[in-house]
Amino acid sequence: MVDASETSGPTDAARPLVLASRSPQRRAILAQLGIDFTVEAVEVEEICTGEPRALAVENALRKARAVAARRPRSLVLGVDTVVALDGEPFGKPADDDAARTVLRRLSGRDHTVWSGLALVRGDTEDVAAGRTTVTFRSLAAAQIDWYVATGEWRERAGGYAIQGRGAALVAGIDGDYLNVVGLPAVTLLELAPGLLGLR
Repeated sequence: MVDASETSGPTDAARPLVLASRSPQRRAILAQLGIDFTVEAVEVEEICTGEPRALAVENALRKARAVAARRPRSLVLGVDTVVALDGEPFGKPADDDAARTVLRRLSGRDHTVWSGLALVRGDTEDVAAGRTTVTFRSLAAAQIDWYVATGEWRERAGGYAIQGRGAALVAGIDGDYLNVVGLPAVTLLELAPGLLGLR
């Protein structure tokens, strides 16, 4: 495994990019950047505890490796996003009560959004992580109940979607907005600038 701080990442733009994710947000970001890609979702066992950056990178690697094992000639992108408060990672809330609990904890606080990226092609693995700080408004119980009732929190790390109604919860961000949506474009293009040549 090679970290982005030690390499410029894959440069072979001739092979197709495969996104190992079913996330519509990640598909939309790649399309926005003009990158040609296909999607191959995969089920893997994700780890849920640990240091947030390492957690995001490891889960991204697991996704990318699972698809690369079936597509050894393709460049496979795995992505995983973790929301962390005071170093504690938050996954996707299991139900309404869990969503309320997470939002109460994030209320009026800064939290960190980490997205791990893994590009795997054959035996070559390149990884990086994007980091954004998000500041939540101080939320009243009625505001939390309103957001939970939207159902938008489902399948969202940290229990909110900044690109949707979750924007009403946010006072500000420091870093890459697209990272909070689900894929840090700046980090991805630093890891593999040749992706913009994929046509």
